[in-house]
Amino acid sequence: MIVVSDTTPLITLMKADKLDILGSMFGDVLIPESVFSEVTSNDTYRDEANIIRNSDYIKIVKVSDDSQVAFLQRATGLDLGESEAIIYADEVKADLLMMDEVAGRRVALNMKLPITGSVGVIIRAFQIGIITSEEAEDAFERIKRSNRHISEKLVNEALNIINGTS
Repeated sequence: MIVVSDTTPLITLMKADKLDILGSMFGDVLIPESVFSEVTSNDTYRDEANIIRNSDYIKIVKVSDDSQVAFLQRATGLDLGESEAIIYADEVKADLLMMDEVAGRRVALNMKLPITGSVGVIIRAFQIGIITSEEAEDAFERIKRSNRHISEKLVNEALNIINGTS
């Protein structure tokens, strides 16, 4: 399975203390160079940068055509990481693109790329038995406390799925 990720799902899953589920679920997760740079060059994410650097399942990849990335940025206003993730996922015909930002998800969906976000990854990890309902609930509580930009409504819907009330 080919899985490509943008920056935000990686940071959100780290804040939820659940980044390790990616290796269990997908084997390798591919991140474009700009995504790696976004995570590792920002002092705000120093701890996260070390986790990414030391991960054996996160692999850094290079987009083959930078002009496509530049065009996508100009046409959509997406940032470099989102644009590289989308273009790389399209290049390699990824089975899944992990992206949380609404604008990036919209572009990816228009390009017919299969997507999920941080919340979807946690739900799926619960559904296939990698984490328990208590671990999933704890992950969502950590996300709430970390001030990640994920709507309360989405988290509540996820909790309903986890608790079997949806």
